[in-house]
Amino acid sequence: MNSRVYGYVRVSTKEQNEDRQMDALEAFPVEPKYIYMDKLSGKNFDRPQYQKLLKKLKGGDVIVIKSIDRLGRNYEEILNQWRKITKEKSADIVVLDMPLLDTRKSTGDLTGTFIAELVLQILSYVAQTERENILQRQREGIAAAKRRGVQFGRPRKPIPAQFWQLKKEWEAHNISSREAARQLSIAQDTFLRWVHGK
Repeated sequence: MNSRVYGYVRVSTKEQNEDRQMDALEAFPVEPKYIYMDKLSGKNFDRPQYQKLLKKLKGGDVIVIKSIDRLGRNYEEILNQWRKITKEKSADIVVLDMPLLDTRKSTGDLTGTFIAELVLQILSYVAQTERENILQRQREGIAAAKRRGVQFGRPRKPIPAQFWQLKKEWEAHNISSREAARQLSIAQDTFLRWVHGK
């Protein structure tokens, strides 16, 4: 049976325009009837059209995408999808924005697959390292700011003078914490936090 060339398009919201991806796939060429498209938010990655495409995919078929991030939200997910397509399905992937990410075997050996896997691993490593560097810089920035006396979070509410009398009444069980908080115009939790010195 002849292998088939499929295209996959993903746009993250209903407003985002898919024309750029569609034009690139049709120029490859991928026949419009073999292009699958999901329109969904970045949070929701349950991609029905992508799942439908995976079910149809057979060994020797090709999936064409405009850019690597169409496969997943992060490199771990991209690597998982890549393995699913190339190893489990024995299909090929062509990423139009990155010519090195093309697993089609032009010379009948594994060179195409090998180079693509290598590039993907490097991209994955770079992305992961950058994520770790960002987190490290954030931690260092927060620590440095704290050393300079910068306070994080909302500023503490000043305790009004009336609180101390209400605290005594509350401790003597003459008033509820809710009533005390109401008189101070604060939340009950805040009153109890002040009572316990937090």
